[in-house]
Amino acid sequence: MADKKKETKKHPNLVYKNYSTSGDKLERKNKTCPKCGEGTFLAAHKNRTHCGKCGYTEFKKKEE
Repeated sequence: MADKKKETKKHPNLVYKNYSTSGDKLERKNKTCPKCGEGTFLAAHKNRTHCGKCGYTEFKKKEE
C-alpha cells in the first residue's frame, strides 16, 4: 500500500502588504536590497533587516 503524503497549508503571497497607495502614487513600505536592486525587499525583523534572496543584512543600532 502506498502512503499518501500529508497536505501542508500554503500561505498566500502577501506582496500587497509591501505597498501603500496615496492618491495616484504607489509607495513602498520596506527598504529595497542594495545588492539585488529594485523589487527585492528587506524583511524587517526586531533588530535587523534581511534580504532572503542574497543574505544581505543590516543591523539596527541599540537605543537606550
